[in-house]
Amino acid sequence: MSICIKEALRIIKDNIKKVSYEIVPIENAQNRISAQDIYAKYSLPTYNNSAMDGYGVKLEDKYKKVKVIDTILAGSSKQPIIEQNQSIKIMTGARVPSSVEAVVPFELVEKIDEDYIILPKDIKSNQHIRFMGEDIKKGEKILSDGDEINFATITMLASQGISHIKIYRQPKISVFTSGEELKLHYESIESHQIYNSNTPTLLARAKELGADVTFVGMAKDNVESLKEIISNSLYADLIITSGGISVGEADFTKEAFDAFDMEILFDGISIKPGKPTVFGKIGNTYILNLPGNPLAAALIFEIFGKIIMQKLTGSKELFFNTILTKMDNDFTNKKGRTTIIPGFFDGEFFTPSKKRMPGMVGVLHHCNSMIILNKNKEFIKKDEIVKVLPINWKFFTSKEKDFFN
Repeated sequence: MSICIKEALRIIKDNIKKVSYEIVPIENAQNRISAQDIYAKYSLPTYNNSAMDGYGVKLEDKYKKVKVIDTILAGSSKQPIIEQNQSIKIMTGARVPSSVEAVVPFELVEKIDEDYIILPKDIKSNQHIRFMGEDIKKGEKILSDGDEINFATITMLASQGISHIKIYRQPKISVFTSGEELKLHYESIESHQIYNSNTPTLLARAKELGADVTFVGMAKDNVESLKEIISNSLYADLIITSGGISVGEADFTKEAFDAFDMEILFDGISIKPGKPTVFGKIGNTYILNLPGNPLAAALIFEIFGKIIMQKLTGSKELFFNTILTKMDNDFTNKKGRTTIIPGFFDGEFFTPSKKRMPGMVGVLHHCNSMIILNKNKEFIKKDEIVKVLPINWKFFTSKEKDFFN
């Protein structure tokens, strides 16, 4: 019996277990997920320092002639004390002595000679002083288990003298397909055959999402061939396949998976396109059996495959984030089932794709996003606000949101 999209997503999130971890240099951790909480070992800045090249002064000396008594360079440990009518030349990043109440940039003072300057009359307390810990405080949590690591994270870790980090390993994904009418794109075809576009699509997309992906082959239209490929794929965290799950004389996929006592977690989703989608488990390996139609398979993977990947990789961001935008034109939909509408988001409007039959292969090349319509939604008028889900960039959140229109 088909289940609703929200129930299917709940089942995925409740059943998928994240993969094990590994330890790598921080430079190799980009786009991976942290498997540990990390706390700051040092405050940043580590001491009060100057944000400008200038003069350290007292506030009471505004618009006065003061004597320059010393110079502090970045990296110097000097801490001279200034009194009234005195100043210190101080460089960017240099430690600011406790007696200094503000820093005045060089260009704002009137220089009399090497020893004396005249200060401006507008000096504010603590101006151009960067205070210890105003960026990061010692002991502050700077990274959490489940956070994605990017270049800025690596900057922060390096600033703490952290060289290695514990991250979740890349999920191992095995992809195969079945159907003797299909041929791989590097083979010759006969007039009764077609090229298999699903497998290269799923291989590429899973790799884009951070998986260690392997193509294990094309099964023939018999149970034994499928069983051999399934057996060879059970090393993986996830098996992705497409087709062979509709009712038909040559559809042996279900029978082959049943031979391994596959636990069915759901069989069919009340969604268009993509109703014949199966999600299950054999031991510690999850199975996502997608529809055979190329557009249906790709769109279903964008919804369910992405969330499986987020959970496997250890990410804490497991809910779709959306962008609110306007509909570019009036749109009519047949109600009764949740419907996926691919299209293009230009930053201001969402334009539905005019072509979206489940068996099409060229649609998503011209799309960068989609909207999902509630089963009761029949009409969207031009300029109506819709919730857009990105396709070719990741846009998730740690808080569950309603993404139906």
